[in-house]
Amino acid sequence: MIKEHSIGFYYCKMKYTIIILTISLFLPLVISCKQKTESEKSVAKEQYKIGVCDWMILKRQKIGSFELSRELGADGVEIDMGGLGSRELFDNKLRDPHFIQMFKDEAEKYDLEIPSIAMSAFYGQSLVDRENYIDLIDECINTMQNMGVKTAFLPLGVQGDLQKKPEIRTEMVRRLKVAGDMAEEAGVVIGIETSLDAASEIELLEEINSPAIKIYYNFQNPLEAGRDIYSELKLLGKDRICQIHCTDTDEVTLPYNERLDMNKIKNVLDEMGWSGWLIVERSRDKNEPSNVKKNFGTNIKYLKGIFEQESNDY
Repeated sequence: MIKEHSIGFYYCKMKYTIIILTISLFLPLVISCKQKTESEKSVAKEQYKIGVCDWMILKRQKIGSFELSRELGADGVEIDMGGLGSRELFDNKLRDPHFIQMFKDEAEKYDLEIPSIAMSAFYGQSLVDRENYIDLIDECINTMQNMGVKTAFLPLGVQGDLQKKPEIRTEMVRRLKVAGDMAEEAGVVIGIETSLDAASEIELLEEINSPAIKIYYNFQNPLEAGRDIYSELKLLGKDRICQIHCTDTDEVTLPYNERLDMNKIKNVLDEMGWSGWLIVERSRDKNEPSNVKKNFGTNIKYLKGIFEQESNDY
């Protein structure tokens, strides 16, 4: 009996020794894999950040844009300069030091960045038609410096469409050269959105010849024109694109958009070595265009699921 007990004890001891050795061998591997996965996620989050336009979530230059953007899951807010219309200057609160500090404090409170300052008023106006365009560019650059922002968004818009109005090209280029000089001196970049294809945008940038003027790429433009968005991105290359409006026209939210393969977009941007801000502008459900939380919350979650490798659960 004593002998049998000793043998049983021996085998039991051996069994636990094997288990402990197995755990000691494989646990570091499991931990390493987990750490690698977390590290990859962290790298992805640094490579791509997801923002939202304040004017499209109906919070143009409103302090509430930060709380709402955090609720939507965004990493940052693209702040607009304010309306223009027939005014001499933008309807811009951020001339006032009081509002500047309020906006900065609110961004910090909700752990949000301000990736860019937008001059969205030029969607409906042309830089060529404004005699005081230098004052407008100057005000935008001052606002950028006050807010600690390095990128501006300048759409050339319907009235400044170089494809439909080639006669304004010479003057547009001249003015963009001036804007480029101003931006370069201030240490910032102005991203222009055009209706041109990628090859024509490269020609335009070469004509402007300013390191401070880059392309602010908008997926909606090539999609609406029936162009190959993936080859366009590759042709432009990482150094010509400062930021991206990462949405399509309003019809469906991004998870249900069949003409935009966002996984392929990520693969292309990865291959290019591009990194930066993907800003949600549109892609609202046409049946509920004013449902800000549904539309932008869905789009942001979808983009994060792809670009930050988080769970794609809508």
